[in-house]
This record gives sequence, C-alpha cells and structure tokens, in this order.
Amino acid sequence: MLALEVGGQQLSSMAALLRRSRSLLGKWKGHVVSVQVSRSMASKTQVGFIGLGNMGNPMAKNLIKHGYPVIASDVFPESCKELQELGAQILDTPADVADKADRIITMLPSSPNVIDVYTGPNGILKKVKKGSLLIDSSTIDPAVSKEMAIAAEKMGAVFMDAPVSGGVGAATSGKLTFMVGGAEEEFTAAKELLSCMGANVVYCGQVGTGQAAKICNNMLLAIGMIGTAETMNLGIRLGLDPKLLAKILNMSSGRCWSSDTYNPVPGVMEGVPSANNYQGGFATTLMTKDLGLAQNTATNTKTPVILGSVAHQLYRMMCARGYANKDFSSVFQFLREEEGQ
Repeated sequence: MLALEVGGQQLSSMAALLRRSRSLLGKWKGHVVSVQVSRSMASKTQVGFIGLGNMGNPMAKNLIKHGYPVIASDVFPESCKELQELGAQILDTPADVADKADRIITMLPSSPNVIDVYTGPNGILKKVKKGSLLIDSSTIDPAVSKEMAIAAEKMGAVFMDAPVSGGVGAATSGKLTFMVGGAEEEFTAAKELLSCMGANVVYCGQVGTGQAAKICNNMLLAIGMIGTAETMNLGIRLGLDPKLLAKILNMSSGRCWSSDTYNPVPGVMEGVPSANNYQGGFATTLMTKDLGLAQNTATNTKTPVILGSVAHQLYRMMCARGYANKDFSSVFQFLREEEGQ
C-alpha cells in the first residue's frame, strides 16, 4: 500500500491521494512544481465489497472481470466461496476490509444492516482510512444515508449512496442503473467503479437523493407488478392464452417492465423467477421493506400515495402467508391462490 506525505498529512494510498487532490504542489530546490496526477494510476487498486447476496455477488464478480482486486466480507461465509475461487481475498469483518482498501462498496438488505456494517463494533468506520470513498448500494432510509455520511466525514472519509435498479439479471450482466447521491466533486471517482457494474450511473444530488429516487422507482415497480398480475389473471379467467395476452399487452399502451421483461405468469417467459417457482430475483420481504420506506417518507412529507399504500399492505399480507422469500412477482401466484385456484 503506497503512503505519501502531502502538506504534513499522510495519505494511505494513491487512490485516497487522487480523491483529495487533483494537483499537488511541492517545493524542490526552492522551485514550486505542479504535479498533475491521473486517476488511472489508481484505477486498479484494491476495492472492498461487503454484502455478497443475490445482488452483491454478481456485482463483485463484475469488478473482478474489469481487473479490480476485490477484498470482500459477508456475514455468511458460504456466500464468499464463489468470489474466493475467482481470486478475491475474503476477510472476517467490515473493519478488516476497511483496513486494507480505501474504496469500499456495500450492498446490504436494510437500514439496520447498514448502520451495523458502518458504525458497529466491527464496522468500517473503526478502521477506515482518511480519504476513503465509501459507496452504499443498499436501499435504505435516506435519513440513514445522511447519518452515515456525517459519521464518515468525522473520520475523514467520503460516503455516497448509490442504490441500484435492474434486479439480479442486470447485476449479472453489468447493466444496472445506479442512482447516486453525494458530493458532486466525488461523482467521477464513484462512477469509475459503478460503471463496471452498471450501464447507467446517474448523479441525483446530495447524500440521500439516490435513495429518494430508488424508493420512488420501487413503489412504481410494485404497483406495476400488481397491476400486471391482476391483468394477466383476469385475461386467463376470460379464456385468453397467457402468452398471447402478454404479446398483445407488450405491443399496446399497457406495456410495462413487469409485462415485457419480468412477466409474473409461469410459462410466459424464460429466465425470470416465474419460470423457476419464483426463486431468486427480488424477494417479497425486500419489496415490502422498500414500500415501508416509501410510506415513511410519504408520511414525513405529507404526500398522498394511495396505490403505494395498497401495494404495501398487499405485500405485507404475502409475507404473512409464506411468500416472504419468493420473488415479488409471486403476487400472481398469491392472487390465484386467494381465488381458490
């Protein structure tokens, strides 16, 4: 790990150095020398990755494919095996990762998980280096993102929220959409890494705005999935072939992502959770969590979200009926079972 002295302060690595200064001024034999440093010099330094679940695993793999040495950690050791076989270094705790890498990406299930991974007894901030770039791609409460940013700043690090859209398929193919919140001057550094995992990297504003965009997107996604499931179910009951109905919808004004890319009806599409007994994908419990975040923010901002509220209640019912770990498109199966078929 390269360490340099700049203005009396040690910077832990070239990556940290490049984030803190784009032009270094030094004196040599009484002359002032301007040294322009290219970020490409740090482009292949180690990257930490914490959280190797359905989304985090393929995201970390794409970093490795792009030539980044990855240092990873997960609360479930078995989740690390695939990545280790690809050459990743596996460490026990987030603090251990922070001790080795000054660019870290986290992909975690919920706000409490993020708080623990960053500020817990074995958290990132226990050993974070000054100048480190911390990117959280979890979907959490925007207020928590702001709290983590403040805590990171106190340790001399930079925190950005960068939740994703696109699901496991896009995570695997490297075509995610990242919604990034944080200091604008740090966006280029974040984009360098995120572009290895996504086709779209969008700057949304200050810390928390990435989460705001993601929450809005997922509320619409849930509403759209329920509408698609209800529509397909009605058409089937009216005697329409589900593949034919999906084809008609997808060439008509009712077309949406849930109908043409992630259809909830088994047998209509290959390579989606509905073709695999709703295994994999985006769990109902996680969609329910995201809808809860939408409800909280809607309450705080006094925003009416009538369909969002109905969607939240429906997905909560599904969790209570045994659908928690199935993909959220299993709402179609839930509706069919509710009608006794």
